[in-house]
This record gives sequence, structure tokens and C-alpha cells, in this order.
Amino acid sequence: MDHPRFQARFLHPRYWPLWLGLGLLWLIVQLPFRALVAIGRTLGAIMYYFATDRRIIAKRNLELCFPQYSKAERKRLLKENFASTGVAFFEMAMSWWWSRERLARLAHIEGLEHLQKAQAEGQGVILMALHFTTLEIGAALLGQQHTIDGMYREHKNALFDFVQRRGRERHNLDSIAVEREDVRGMIKQLRKGRAIWYAPDQDYGAKQSIFVPLFGIQAATVPATSKFASLGRAIVVPFTQRRLDDGSGYQLVLHPPLTDFPGESDEADCIRINQWVERAVTECPEQYLWAHRRFKSRPPGEPKLYKKRG
Repeated sequence: MDHPRFQARFLHPRYWPLWLGLGLLWLIVQLPFRALVAIGRTLGAIMYYFATDRRIIAKRNLELCFPQYSKAERKRLLKENFASTGVAFFEMAMSWWWSRERLARLAHIEGLEHLQKAQAEGQGVILMALHFTTLEIGAALLGQQHTIDGMYREHKNALFDFVQRRGRERHNLDSIAVEREDVRGMIKQLRKGRAIWYAPDQDYGAKQSIFVPLFGIQAATVPATSKFASLGRAIVVPFTQRRLDDGSGYQLVLHPPLTDFPGESDEADCIRINQWVERAVTECPEQYLWAHRRFKSRPPGEPKLYKKRG
């Protein structure tokens, strides 16, 4: 995919409200990091009361995944999750517009040698990530240290799509955006020895998934990680990131590559991936994207786990 280019049509009046909003956001993110975190948490607290649909979905997910928690513990976790989501809004803008030097000061990276070793050997890497609220800034910080390509879905608003892609790709001009549906393109890049960011932790529908346990619940899980690893002759390197409580930035961890992967079956691989998802999410549940209806798809005969939207 070509790098994003500015188009004259972006000056059309229909884009002016978005330009205004982006300009205001640019001004706000010039503030110090700790101030942005505080503002983001306030925004998240407001969202908690007004984003009703998201709150209901997140609340239900926490009930399903952490039944051992008391109602008070889950409510506290839910509020912290919304606070983290509010901060993520400014983290996105920081990753787009902060200088490389200013952004780099927030990074605390472990395990970079796993990517460096694979690159030296010409080995493709599936950077197996998760949908944490820190997703955007985590990818930006890692992208400053090592070339990573990303799975990409075009945004409906052309101007926002331009700003988003330009912001994401500026950290490493050698990076490539791979369309999410372009399986051949992804395999081609892996065989070239590229590292591609990929997250297998969402519900993409029953037709292309296998039902295996996740937090004790049968969850539609895509076996694509195994297929990409096999066809792309790539290793799988789990990747996690978290916002540090002391305000010093972000901890990024590149875990050791999965061994004996792919395994004996797609089902066994999906179980293994979901077990890793459980461990990673449990370590930092307040920063996970709980507003996604992860258990929307159900095995035949099983009841729905979410109430119909009113």
C-alpha cells in the first residue's frame, strides 16, 4: 500500500469541522504528559456516565471474565477501564504529533533482541499483540526502535484516514500498511522477513473461527495466527504494553517466540493463544479494551450473552 498523500478535496467545507477538532486536539497534546493523563482520566470519567452502550458491554465482559470479583471490585475496575480509555484518546494524538525525541523518552522496552535476531536471520515475525487501550502508542514507541508493519482497515472518513495513517507511519518510513483482508500480501511480507503487528483477540464471527475456552467461556477464536505462521514461515513473538502508574511512560515487552508453533492442530493453537490472552489481560485488566463484544458469537444451541440493544 502506498504512503498516504494529502489531497485537495480535504479542503472542502465538509471537512472543516474535523479540521477544527484535529487542530484543537493538536493544541491540547502540547501539554505535559502527566497533564494529558489527568485530562484523559477526566474524559474517561465523563464517558463512563454518558457512553451507556459501551459501559453495558464492558460491565458484562467483566462479569463473564471475572466472576470471582465482588460487584464493588468489578465496578472499580470498570471505572478504571474508562479512565484508561479516556487517556488513550490523547495517547493516539501523542503518537501522531509528538516529536520523536519527546515520545521516545516514555519508552521502556524489554526483549527487543527477539526482533533483532529474527531480522538478522531473515525470519518473518508475527508480532502477536492484544487490543489494550495503549495499542496506538505502544505500536508507535516500538516502531521507533524496529520496523513493524501493521494490519490496517481503511477509515470511512478520508481525511481522518489520511491523518491516522500519516501519524502511524511517520515513526518508521520503511513501514508498510497491509490491508486486513489482504492475506496474500501479509504472507508475502512475512516471507520477506518483515515483522507484522497482528491481534487475534477479537470476535470475527463464527464462520472463520473455532470455539475454544477464554476465561472459561467458549469464544470464537480465529486460527489465522497458525496459518500465517505456517504459510509465511514466520515465528510468533507475543507483544504487550502497559501505561506505568508512576507516570514515567510505558513498559513494552517482547516476549520469547512461541516454541513448537504451529502445533498439532488449529484447535490446540487457539487454546494456547487464548491461555496467553488470559494471562496478559489478567496482569493489566484495567487497560484492556472491554467495550468489544468478545463473546458475541455463540456455539450452536448456546444462548446469547449480551442483551439486545434498545
